[in-house]
Amino acid sequence: MIRKQWIPGFTILILVAIISMFDVDNGEVIIDANINGADTAWMLAATGLVLLMTPGLSFFYGGMVNKKNVISTMLQSFICMGVITLVWVVFGFSLAFGDSIGGIFGNPTTFAFFKGVGGATQVDLAPTIPFILFALFQMKFAIITPALITGSFAERVRFSSFLLFIILFSVFIYAPLAHMTWHPDGFLRKWGVLDFAGGTVVHMSAGFAAIAAAIILGKRKDHGTSEHQPANVPYVLLGTGLLWFGWFGFNAGSALGANASAAMAFATTTVASAAAMLAWVFYDALMGRKISGMGASIGAVVGLVAITPAAGFVTVGQSVFIGVAGAIISNIVVYYKNKTGIDDTLDVFPCHGVGGIVGMILTAVFAKDVGLIYGETTTFFRHIATIFMVGTFTFGMSYVLFKLTNLIIPMRVSIEDEERGLDLSQHGETLG
Repeated sequence: MIRKQWIPGFTILILVAIISMFDVDNGEVIIDANINGADTAWMLAATGLVLLMTPGLSFFYGGMVNKKNVISTMLQSFICMGVITLVWVVFGFSLAFGDSIGGIFGNPTTFAFFKGVGGATQVDLAPTIPFILFALFQMKFAIITPALITGSFAERVRFSSFLLFIILFSVFIYAPLAHMTWHPDGFLRKWGVLDFAGGTVVHMSAGFAAIAAAIILGKRKDHGTSEHQPANVPYVLLGTGLLWFGWFGFNAGSALGANASAAMAFATTTVASAAAMLAWVFYDALMGRKISGMGASIGAVVGLVAITPAAGFVTVGQSVFIGVAGAIISNIVVYYKNKTGIDDTLDVFPCHGVGGIVGMILTAVFAKDVGLIYGETTTFFRHIATIFMVGTFTFGMSYVLFKLTNLIIPMRVSIEDEERGLDLSQHGETLG
C-alpha cells in the first residue's frame, strides 16, 4: 500500500534526477596549469577522511544509546550522507559559496546543480586544486554537521520529520554560517574572525541546535528514572578511532593544500585530542568516578572539537592547553547539565557547543600575531561577539525550524513507539 506522506519526497527526488540528466558541461577533462598535484592528492585524501567521520559518528553515538535504539541512531548519521549530498549539489554549495549577497549567504543560482563546478581551479576558493574537489571537501562538512545534532534527540525522534529538519537546517543555518565564515566576501571572514575548520560553522551550530531540539522534543519517557546503560561501549571506542582518524582530513585538509599549515594542523589536532582524553579521565578520577572507555572517548572527541577553530593558527604546545581546557570545562558542563531538566541525550551541547566556544575563545587568545598573548585585543573581542551572534542565530533559527517541522510532521514518536524502541517502530529492524 502506498504511504501518501512519502509522495512529496519521492517526487522531489525524481524531479532532481530528471533535471540532472541535462547536465552536459562538467564531465570534460580539464588541463589547468594552476593545478598542483601534491595539493590535489592531499585534498582527495582529506575529503575521503572527512566523509569517514560520519560513519565514525554513527558508531560513536550508536554505542551510547539504549540497545533498542542503536540502528535508528546510526542510520540518522548515515542518511545525512544521502540527503545532504543531493541538497549540496542542487543548491547548498551555491548558498554557501556562491556570489555573496550582503556577506550573509551565497546566490543559490551561482553554482546550482554544480553549474560551473568542474576540473579547473577557481582563483578565490580553489587556486591550486580542481574546483570540484573543493566543493566535495566542503560537502563532507555539510554532511556531518546535522548528523552531530542527532545525539540531542536520540531515542525519541520520528525519522521522517528528522529528514525534513536536516534539509531546513542545512539551507537556513549551515549554508549562511559557512558563507559568512569561509567565503572571501563573508561578513565574519572580512571582520577578521578566525575559524580554521569549523568551530562556529560546525560545532557551535550543532551544539546550539541541540539545545533547541531538546527543548522542543522534551524528555524521554524514562529520563531521570533509571541509570542510562549504553548498548555497546566498544562501538563508542571504534567510533572515536574513526573520528580521530577522519579529523586529520577535517582540520589539516582545511589548509587546502599539502603545505606547512596542513602539517601543523595535523600535529595540533592529534596532540589536543590526546591531552583532552587524559584530562577527561583524570578529572573523572579526581571527582571520584571510574576511568571508563566512555570517558576516554568523549574526552578525545572534545579535544578534537576544541582545537578545530585553532588548528592552523596555534603551536603544538598551545594545543595541549586547548585540549585540557576544553575537556575539563565540557566535563563540568556535562555534570551540571545532568542536574537540569534538559534531556540532551548524548550531551551534544556540553561537548560540541561548549567545546566549540572554548576553541573559539582560545583561538583568539593564542592565534599567531593577532592573539591576546601578542597584545592584540581586536580579534579576541570580535570572537566573543561572534560567539554571542552565532549562538543566538543558531538557537533561535533552530527553534523556529523545529517548530515548523513539528507542524508539518510531528517530531516526537508516540509513547508506545518510544517504549518499543525506534529500531523496531521506525525501521522494522532489531540489533538482535
